[in-house]
Amino acid sequence: MFFNAANNLTLARVAVVPLLVVMLSFPGRIMCLAAMLLFVFAAVTDIFDGYIARRFNLVTTMGKFLDPLADKLLVATVLIMLAGQGVVPAWVAVVIVCREIAVTGLRAVAADMGVVIAADAFGKLKTVLQALALCPLILQFPWYGVDPVPFGTVLLYAALVLTVGSGINYFLNFYGVMAKAGR
Repeated sequence: MFFNAANNLTLARVAVVPLLVVMLSFPGRIMCLAAMLLFVFAAVTDIFDGYIARRFNLVTTMGKFLDPLADKLLVATVLIMLAGQGVVPAWVAVVIVCREIAVTGLRAVAADMGVVIAADAFGKLKTVLQALALCPLILQFPWYGVDPVPFGTVLLYAALVLTVGSGINYFLNFYGVMAKAGR
């Protein structure tokens, strides 16, 4: 069944993306705060959709496809919007988005060959660090005299290192699995 609780949470994450585009198109203190809260909501759904799917036996092929896609759409959208505003260096956004596209393509090729390249702890940590980095960057404006951007930038560079490292790890795993299978 496509429309189950887990898939609905994933679809909610996808539905948030255009709202974030609109909200981040009009950056101001209140709008950025609202966008950050919406982003946090979307990021939290990523925790619960997988848990619900496994716990209540609601795992579907569509959910397996849509969940990582929703994550990538969410992160890529926010990075692109923030790069356009000069909050995030454009090159960082490009590297992260390109890695996400490359790994998605790699997993699709592997799946077409009957091989599953599952998410590993490295990739999951990357996702968490990306979300943690983007929260203060979405805020953009000083709150109570504290500028969140430098903190978010440090986290983003750490996320960038994990993003590239986990991308390399996925490619190495792919080639290892293919070599084992004799392909």
